[in-house]
Amino acid sequence: MKLVSYLNEGHDQLAILVDGLLYDTELIHPDLPNSINLFLNYWEDFLPMAQAAQIAIEQGNISREKGIPMASVDIIAPVPFPSSCRDGYAFHQHVATARRNRGAKMIPEFDQYPVFYFTNHHSITGQGAIKCMPDHFEKLDFELEAAIVISKHGRNIRAEDADGHIAGLMILNDFSARRLQMEEMLLNLGPAKGKDFATATGPCLVTLDELQPFEMPCKDGHIGKNWSLRMQCRVNGKQVSDGNLKDMDWTFAEIIERASYGADLYPGDIIGSGTVGTGCFLELNGTAKLNDADYEEQWLKEGDEIELEIDGLGILKNTIVREEDDFSILGRKINREG
Repeated sequence: MKLVSYLNEGHDQLAILVDGLLYDTELIHPDLPNSINLFLNYWEDFLPMAQAAQIAIEQGNISREKGIPMASVDIIAPVPFPSSCRDGYAFHQHVATARRNRGAKMIPEFDQYPVFYFTNHHSITGQGAIKCMPDHFEKLDFELEAAIVISKHGRNIRAEDADGHIAGLMILNDFSARRLQMEEMLLNLGPAKGKDFATATGPCLVTLDELQPFEMPCKDGHIGKNWSLRMQCRVNGKQVSDGNLKDMDWTFAEIIERASYGADLYPGDIIGSGTVGTGCFLELNGTAKLNDADYEEQWLKEGDEIELEIDGLGILKNTIVREEDDFSILGRKINREG
């Protein structure tokens, strides 16, 4: 099942996507909520109702006249008001390549436990414009990721049980202002202003039952579901990135186990996979410069159109827009000598 949120008279409206048409949940079953947040909080009750309604649509028992074309409405983030957003670090290829490109050895801790950071859940957005301040254009980057949404409260969740807490998967673009990120991470506190301005998700949340045909074993020594889903990025129509979700080393189940240790996870929490190998300009530029010192780095610019596509999850489209405010926090840095 594909769950979509769109704007309906200024409010988020939950719908089921079937053959390009959106069916408002409360119109196809009187007990279904019209918001994804309420749906997630009572996931185990509402999911069977929604699945039965989808079957009724497909069999013609619910009129297609109740559906509206997806292209005719403003699609927003599948979970427009998440309770939190964490981003993982699950792909060995990306981490190892990015470290090699800057002359750093691979750290053995990567293979010992999964890690994540908290990003700004108030900056979650869907398809459309990504508003950027002047400092964001200092090495502005995309990051090609998948994400899960939590559907059941839990604490100290074991990896063996963690997949039961996942509502589904969606595409995530962790936009990154690399100069801000690189400067502030010198202080060893993690990414902040380099990351908190925009995280795009969408276009839909795809439930795990629909992804069963893509399931495959996770890597040796790991626990949890894994899926073979091709991941691509195109910038202004040109493909720049090509990977696969099956290459995750740490599974979402294992990240959930780590995240929930001594902490509560709630319905509506988002957890990203981290960047797939080749899934950002930081990695691509570094690799290219190793082969050609004169290589001209590529970064996102005003007006660029970015498409992230993952098999089974759809295409997430965003456009880079410059905010009118010309304020620069980089210009406020204090430089002292001696």
